[in-house]
Amino acid sequence: MNSSSSDSHVAWQGQSWRLRVQTSRTPEGIVVERGAIEHPGAVVLVPVRKTELGFEVLMLHQYRRVLDESILELPAGTRDWQEPWLACAQRELREETGLRANHFQELGRCWPAPGMSNEIMSIYLATGLVPDPLPQDSDEIIEVRPVLLQKMVKMALDGRLQDAKSVVGILRAANFLQGT
Repeated sequence: MNSSSSDSHVAWQGQSWRLRVQTSRTPEGIVVERGAIEHPGAVVLVPVRKTELGFEVLMLHQYRRVLDESILELPAGTRDWQEPWLACAQRELREETGLRANHFQELGRCWPAPGMSNEIMSIYLATGLVPDPLPQDSDEIIEVRPVLLQKMVKMALDGRLQDAKSVVGILRAANFLQGT
Protein backbone atom coordinates (compact mmCIF):
# COMPACT_ATOMS: atom_id res chain seq x y z
CA MET A 1 0.00 0.00 0.00
CA ASN A 2 1.33 3.42 -0.89
CA SER A 3 0.86 5.77 1.99
CA SER A 4 1.33 9.46 2.33
CA SER A 5 2.50 9.13 5.92
CA SER A 6 3.37 6.35 8.33
CA ASP A 7 4.63 5.84 11.84
CA SER A 8 5.80 2.67 13.53
CA HIS A 9 6.77 1.63 17.02
CA VAL A 10 7.66 -1.52 18.89
CA ALA A 11 4.57 -2.37 20.92
CA TRP A 12 6.08 -5.38 22.68
CA GLN A 13 9.49 -7.00 22.81
CA GLY A 14 10.22 -10.45 24.15
CA GLN A 15 13.46 -12.35 24.48
CA SER A 16 13.51 -13.52 20.88
CA TRP A 17 11.08 -11.41 18.83
CA ARG A 18 9.17 -8.14 18.86
CA LEU A 19 5.82 -6.83 17.69
CA ARG A 20 5.99 -3.69 15.58
CA VAL A 21 2.83 -1.69 14.93
CA GLN A 22 2.73 0.57 11.91
CA THR A 23 0.09 3.25 11.50
CA SER A 24 -0.32 4.65 8.00
CA ARG A 25 -2.59 7.18 6.37
CA THR A 26 -3.62 6.54 2.80
CA PRO A 27 -3.73 9.42 0.29
CA GLU A 28 -7.50 9.39 0.87
CA GLY A 29 -6.95 10.03 4.59
CA ILE A 30 -7.89 6.57 5.87
CA VAL A 31 -5.85 5.51 8.89
CA VAL A 32 -4.65 1.90 8.74
CA GLU A 33 -2.92 0.12 11.62
CA ARG A 34 -1.02 -3.15 11.06
CA GLY A 35 1.08 -5.31 13.32
CA ALA A 36 4.03 -7.42 12.25
CA ILE A 37 6.33 -9.73 14.15
CA GLU A 38 10.02 -8.98 13.67
CA HIS A 39 11.91 -12.22 14.15
CA PRO A 40 15.61 -13.16 14.00
CA GLY A 41 14.85 -16.43 12.17
CA ALA A 42 14.82 -20.04 13.21
CA VAL A 43 16.26 -23.40 12.25
CA VAL A 44 14.45 -26.67 11.58
CA LEU A 45 16.38 -29.91 11.94
CA VAL A 46 15.71 -33.24 10.28
CA PRO A 47 17.90 -35.62 12.31
CA VAL A 48 18.17 -38.87 10.35
CA ARG A 49 19.93 -42.16 10.86
CA LYS A 50 19.98 -45.19 8.59
CA THR A 51 18.59 -48.47 9.96
CA GLU A 52 18.00 -51.86 8.38
CA LEU A 53 14.38 -50.78 7.81
CA GLY A 54 15.34 -47.53 6.07
CA PHE A 55 15.89 -43.95 7.14
CA GLU A 56 14.62 -43.07 10.60
CA VAL A 57 13.92 -39.48 11.61
CA LEU A 58 14.01 -38.34 15.22
CA MET A 59 10.77 -36.50 15.83
CA LEU A 60 9.79 -34.64 18.98
CA HIS A 61 6.57 -35.16 20.88
CA GLN A 62 6.38 -31.75 22.53
CA TYR A 63 3.82 -29.88 24.59
CA ARG A 64 2.83 -26.59 22.96
CA ARG A 65 1.25 -24.19 25.44
CA VAL A 66 -0.51 -22.10 22.76
CA LEU A 67 -2.30 -25.23 21.47
CA ASP A 68 -2.65 -26.77 24.94
CA GLU A 69 -1.60 -30.13 23.56
CA SER A 70 1.44 -32.18 22.66
CA ILE A 71 2.26 -32.44 18.97
CA LEU A 72 4.68 -34.35 16.78
CA GLU A 73 7.25 -32.06 15.20
CA LEU A 74 10.84 -31.76 14.08
CA PRO A 75 13.43 -30.20 16.39
CA ALA A 76 13.61 -26.46 15.79
CA GLY A 77 14.52 -23.26 17.52
CA THR A 78 14.90 -19.52 17.30
CA ARG A 79 18.32 -18.10 16.64
CA ASP A 80 19.77 -15.14 18.47
CA TRP A 81 19.69 -11.94 16.39
CA GLN A 82 23.31 -12.17 15.24
CA GLU A 83 23.87 -15.93 15.70
CA PRO A 84 25.18 -17.80 12.64
CA TRP A 85 22.57 -20.18 11.20
CA LEU A 86 24.71 -23.31 11.46
CA ALA A 87 25.74 -22.54 15.05
CA CYS A 88 22.04 -22.25 15.94
CA ALA A 89 21.31 -25.58 14.22
CA GLN A 90 24.12 -27.31 16.11
CA ARG A 91 22.96 -25.90 19.46
CA GLU A 92 19.26 -26.64 18.97
CA LEU A 93 19.93 -30.25 17.92
CA ARG A 94 21.96 -30.89 21.07
CA GLU A 95 19.41 -29.13 23.34
CA GLU A 96 16.34 -30.86 21.96
CA THR A 97 17.60 -34.37 21.11
CA GLY A 98 20.79 -34.75 23.16
CA LEU A 99 22.66 -35.54 19.94
CA ARG A 100 25.34 -33.87 17.85
CA ALA A 101 25.51 -34.31 14.09
CA ASN A 102 28.75 -34.85 12.21
CA HIS A 103 27.18 -33.48 9.02
CA PHE A 104 24.62 -30.78 8.26
CA GLN A 105 23.11 -30.31 4.81
CA GLU A 106 21.05 -27.18 4.28
CA LEU A 107 17.77 -28.01 2.53
CA GLY A 108 16.68 -24.44 1.87
CA ARG A 109 14.61 -21.86 3.68
CA CYS A 110 10.93 -21.02 4.02
CA TRP A 111 8.67 -18.34 5.51
CA PRO A 112 6.23 -19.92 7.97
CA ALA A 113 3.82 -16.95 8.18
CA PRO A 114 4.69 -14.17 5.69
CA GLY A 115 1.37 -12.41 6.27
CA MET A 116 2.28 -11.57 9.86
CA SER A 117 6.04 -12.04 10.33
CA ASN A 118 9.38 -11.66 8.58
CA GLU A 119 10.59 -14.90 10.23
CA ILE A 120 12.53 -17.18 7.92
CA MET A 121 13.36 -20.79 8.76
CA SER A 122 16.49 -22.54 7.55
CA ILE A 123 16.04 -26.30 7.23
CA TYR A 124 18.94 -28.70 7.86
CA LEU A 125 19.33 -32.43 7.36
CA ALA A 126 21.46 -33.68 10.29
CA THR A 127 23.33 -37.00 9.94
CA GLY A 128 26.14 -38.82 11.71
CA LEU A 129 24.35 -38.50 15.05
CA VAL A 130 26.26 -39.11 18.29
CA PRO A 131 25.32 -38.44 21.93
CA ASP A 132 26.38 -34.96 23.10
CA PRO A 133 23.56 -33.34 25.11
CA LEU A 134 23.11 -29.76 26.19
CA PRO A 135 20.57 -28.79 28.88
CA GLN A 136 17.04 -28.34 27.50
CA ASP A 137 15.19 -25.07 27.91
CA SER A 138 13.46 -25.14 31.30
CA ASP A 139 9.99 -24.62 29.80
CA GLU A 140 10.18 -27.48 27.27
CA ILE A 141 8.58 -30.89 27.76
CA ILE A 142 10.07 -33.05 25.00
CA GLU A 143 10.11 -36.76 24.18
CA VAL A 144 12.28 -37.91 21.26
CA ARG A 145 10.48 -40.45 19.06
CA PRO A 146 12.25 -42.27 16.21
CA VAL A 147 9.90 -42.78 13.25
CA LEU A 148 10.62 -44.21 9.80
CA LEU A 149 10.99 -41.39 7.29
CA GLN A 150 8.55 -43.04 4.87
CA LYS A 151 5.87 -43.05 7.59
CA MET A 152 6.51 -39.36 8.24
CA VAL A 153 6.20 -38.62 4.49
CA LYS A 154 2.79 -40.35 4.46
CA MET A 155 1.74 -38.37 7.55
CA ALA A 156 2.91 -35.11 5.93
CA LEU A 157 0.94 -35.84 2.77
CA ASP A 158 -2.28 -37.12 4.39
CA GLY A 159 -2.55 -34.35 7.00
CA ARG A 160 -1.77 -36.30 10.17
CA LEU A 161 1.43 -34.22 10.53
CA GLN A 162 0.06 -30.71 10.97
CA ASP A 163 3.13 -28.70 11.96
CA ALA A 164 4.06 -26.72 8.82
CA LYS A 165 7.82 -26.56 9.43
CA SER A 166 7.87 -30.33 9.95
CA VAL A 167 5.87 -31.02 6.78
CA VAL A 168 8.31 -28.94 4.73
CA GLY A 169 11.38 -30.42 6.43
CA ILE A 170 10.22 -34.03 6.06
CA LEU A 171 9.34 -33.65 2.38
CA ARG A 172 12.58 -31.85 1.54
CA ALA A 173 14.67 -34.43 3.42
CA ALA A 174 12.88 -37.34 1.72
CA ASN A 175 13.43 -35.72 -1.68
CA PHE A 176 17.12 -35.12 -0.93
CA LEU A 177 17.67 -38.66 0.39
CA GLN A 178 16.03 -40.35 -2.62
CA GLY A 179 19.37 -40.16 -4.40
CA THR A 180 21.33 -41.82 -1.57
